[in-house]
Amino acid sequence: MKINCIVVDDSSIQRLTITKLVNDNPNLELVGEFSNAVEAKNCITNKNVDLVFLDIEMPVINGFDLLDGLKVKPQVIFITSKAEYAVKAFDYAATDYLHKPITRERFAQAVKKAISMISLSKENGGEEESPHIFIKSNLKKLKIYISRIKWIEAYGDYVKVITEEDNHLVLSTMKAFENELPKEKFIRVHKSFIVNIDKIEKFNSKFAEIGPNKIPLSRNKKEDLVKAIESA
Repeated sequence: MKINCIVVDDSSIQRLTITKLVNDNPNLELVGEFSNAVEAKNCITNKNVDLVFLDIEMPVINGFDLLDGLKVKPQVIFITSKAEYAVKAFDYAATDYLHKPITRERFAQAVKKAISMISLSKENGGEEESPHIFIKSNLKKLKIYISRIKWIEAYGDYVKVITEEDNHLVLSTMKAFENELPKEKFIRVHKSFIVNIDKIEKFNSKFAEIGPNKIPLSRNKKEDLVKAIESA
């Protein structure tokens, strides 16, 4: 199995080291190498990238910030010279964590793990590659799959994210959270509610129903909801 990958590191020497290891591995296809997060984000957004070898410490936008800005996240192998980032890397659901200097054996082990996870996700219907976001709840980064979100509800200074499995409180405004979601799948139906169009079972002029739950509709939102459902 050959997987597409990119290398992101502001050090030209480190990039050269990692790209050499990538090119020597028969299971990897190098799509690009980048010295900054902006160029890397553009590549991830516009190309099919399965795996990112990502340096954490970079100027302006570090590795964690890069991931925070992605709506769809590939597998990530973090690369750093500081061991104290390991716990935070775990919070980002990293595939692996490589400590510099990197040995060929340790690199191969990380790649093997990435290939295993990507293969497993494809066997399970590609869920790992499905659109998802990361939210911060209870001081932890959680991966939430877009398709499993039922609705989002205003909750004081927080928003409550209701998924098929659980509820999560996130410190955010409704507007900021709405911007993280695909507009073709989610619609603001009330000042306090955003709903996943695919989860709506029926609606009238006052409510949209998701299972036994009735989500209030603002007076002028029914027509917007009809158009959204028709175009979904």
